[in-house]
Amino acid sequence: MPLLELDGLHLQAGARTLVAPLSLRIEAGEQVALIGASGAGKTSLLHAMALALAPAAGSLRLAGEDAWSMSSSDRHWLRRELMLAPQQPPLPPRQRVATAVLAGRLPGASFARSLRMLFSPDEAQARLAFEALDRLELGDRLWSRVDQLSGGERQRVAIARLLVSQARLWLADEPLSALDPQRAERVLAVLQGAARAQDRTLVCSLHQVDLACRVFPRVIALREGRLVYDGPPQGLGARQLDEIYADLLNEPPSAPQDAALAATPPQAMCR
Repeated sequence: MPLLELDGLHLQAGARTLVAPLSLRIEAGEQVALIGASGAGKTSLLHAMALALAPAAGSLRLAGEDAWSMSSSDRHWLRRELMLAPQQPPLPPRQRVATAVLAGRLPGASFARSLRMLFSPDEAQARLAFEALDRLELGDRLWSRVDQLSGGERQRVAIARLLVSQARLWLADEPLSALDPQRAERVLAVLQGAARAQDRTLVCSLHQVDLACRVFPRVIALREGRLVYDGPPQGLGARQLDEIYADLLNEPPSAPQDAALAATPPQAMCR
């Protein structure tokens, strides 16, 4: 039985289609890269997988449960199976980094244990947070306040939260966007290694197409909200990549990252 199963899932915002009806099966333990130009629907799809965005049509089953046929309280309980690391993690500015990381352990924790983790983590909890941060080259930030962190450090705190969570499904939305290329590769290696070691399922959206094709065994590509490819990276040809990134190549770059992508021929990205 797949861990995550989407059947004819359609996402809508008013009259605007976010994601056209699509069907996907993601097995337990899989690692999947989600690619596409900005506005292709990657974030919307990840939010739907995180049960944060209700479908206009179709169904989503997580761990065998039809999420949107359940009561809201049962669906809230089902969310313990997943953890989402958004591109811009909403971390309270005055919160300590240790507390921000340990929030990944809150789903399923008792009320008393949750209070201890949030306000007075014990030695074992602090050690857990430190080890996750240290793997991401942030061990020295354990007791810093969130508002003292750079954007890239905040992204790594969100990834550390994934590492300590007990969720079976890890969803990461552009987790490398604020990192330099060398650190991005190291962070992704940590994330993938932890997912394998803990038998977690990882779905990760990336703008770094060459990296996605190099290290993920399965790539899902969206264009204008439509599924245009699902399979091994070796199957992505130059013509498909040209179509996926046509808008990006035809428009002037608006940011350094877009400029780097525009300078890279799509047909070279998945060789």
